[in-house]
Amino acid sequence: MIRSSNLAFPTRRHFLIGSAATTLSAAAVALLAGNPVLAAANSGNENSAADAGTLNTALALEYEGINAYTLGAKSNLLEKSVLTLAIKFQDDHKAHRDRLIQVIRTLGATPVAEKSLAEYAKALEVDKLKSQSDVLNFAAGLEDAAVNAYLGIIPAFEDRQLAKLIGQIAADETEHYSLLSNALGRPLPAPLSFGV
Repeated sequence: MIRSSNLAFPTRRHFLIGSAATTLSAAAVALLAGNPVLAAANSGNENSAADAGTLNTALALEYEGINAYTLGAKSNLLEKSVLTLAIKFQDDHKAHRDRLIQVIRTLGATPVAEKSLAEYAKALEVDKLKSQSDVLNFAAGLEDAAVNAYLGIIPAFEDRQLAKLIGQIAADETEHYSLLSNALGRPLPAPLSFGV
């Protein structure tokens, strides 16, 4: 596996698990449950500010995923069918991004800015990717880390709707990881292999 992908995993996983100790405010829970009017009424308290900070860090991580797929697509190392799959996964990460931006704005905060593509390329060390297999291994590693990070925070939420949303995102990441692993010729993951 590419060394750079190993460097990216602990940051994402440790952030999300570490932020699990922060309880989301009533505003965030209301928004995530589909009630923006209630969310707006509950925004502005100190829990909302903490929630927005946590969500902004998650947003930064989704930007990283989106840009990782952009860099993989621009590498000219992917066959057409694999490129189509990468674009689909990138679209999923964009949907996560859009939901996070919606929640952050409803909490009265400003979403964190996205870095430049060059900054992501340097941080992820994508210059070390030399083949389609390298790109797939890199992407699979990022998705595996995302699955484990999201599963790690589900138990922290008392609100079942929020836990459900996080579970949905984890399911997207699991799907990505499984399809990438299949493309690499790996066996299916063993039962109960995620979230440990």
